Formats: sequence, C-alpha cells, structure tokens
Amino acid sequence: MMREVMESKIKLLNSELIEMASLVEKQIYDSIMALKNQDVELSKKVMKNDDKVDNLQKVIEEKCIKFMATESPLARDLRSIYTTTKIVTDLERMADYAVDICKIVPRVKGVGFSEEIAPVWELVDLINNMIKLAIEAYVNGDEKAAYEICHMDDRVDAIYQGMFAIVLKKMGKDESMINQGTQILFASKYLERIGDHVTNICEWIIFSKKGNYVDLNE
Repeated sequence: MMREVMESKIKLLNSELIEMASLVEKQIYDSIMALKNQDVELSKKVMKNDDKVDNLQKVIEEKCIKFMATESPLARDLRSIYTTTKIVTDLERMADYAVDICKIVPRVKGVGFSEEIAPVWELVDLINNMIKLAIEAYVNGDEKAAYEICHMDDRVDAIYQGMFAIVLKKMGKDESMINQGTQILFASKYLERIGDHVTNICEWIIFSKKGNYVDLNE
C-alpha cells in the first residue's frame, strides 16, 4: 500500500514536470517566432509568462522537498525526486534564455533579415524536440535515450558554429549586416545554451538510473 502511494505521488510530480516542460517549449518557440516576425507584443507576452515558469519551478521543488522529508523514500525514489529538482532548475534557465531572446526583438525592429541567418529558425524545432524527448526519457527511465539525445546536441553545436562563421564573414563585408548579425548571433548562442541544458537533464536521467554522475557536456 505504501509503495502504491509513493508511486502515485511520483507520477503526480512527473505530470507537473511535463506541464512545466511544455510551457518552456512554448516559451522558446514563441520567443523565436517573435524575433523572426519582429513581433514586439508576442515578445512581451513571453516575458510576462516567465513568471508562470518560475512559479511552477517553486511548486515542484517544494513538493520534492516535502516528499523527501516526510516519506522516507527508498534510494531509487530519492534519486528520482532529487533529479526532478535538478531538471526543473534546468528548465527554468531555458525559459530565461527565451526571455533574453525576446529582449532582442526591439533591437531588430524594421530590419530585413538575411538568408544567412535561416538556421536560427530551424534550430528551435530541433531544440524543442530534444526537450520533449528528454522529459519522456526521464519519465520512462530510459537511460539509452538520454545518451542519444546528447548526440542531437552535437548537431545543435554544429549548426551554431557553421552559422557563426557565415554571419561573421557577412558582417565583415556588409556593414548593414552588423546590427542584425550581432543580435542573431546572441539569439543563436542562447539557443545553443538551451541545448546544453537539455544535455544536463540527460546527465541527471543517467544519475537517476545508475546512481553515478556522468559529464556529457564535453
């Protein structure tokens, strides 16, 4: 009976974690759409919704602390609950980067974006897919998937580095590219950092399953 109660509480925590991850995915997607379409109103909405992400983090962390203090969880459950607190921290940082992207929107208002920056719009789909897969891997305890998702981050890094070189070269030849190029490089760096946080989540998934920490952000 006690085991069933504990598993029920863990499932509830997982459902709240999924809710938070879905909100963060939307925040990231909307921030890039606001940038692409130079939509200042959408960027303001994303920044306002960051409070919802912060509140979800606090609620989940408080429940995890209470769970660990009152339920005397077994070692594997304790690792799972501890991992949840680490994952929500990474999700909150991802949402902060979405806000940072939104802050760029007013700086590029009225600018005609060059074709060279097209990879930025593609990066968001790859990253949001990584987030979705990482949360699924955690809920399912899928250690193998965690390693596979980290390989996807290599693709994020490659796209970012390739675009960085192209945009930098374009800025050197065309002064009109300097403002938009600089701002887009900031945005793409924020997306690259979000990818690193997904890798962090994968590291915690492995910790939850194995009980030892591995560094996959190399």
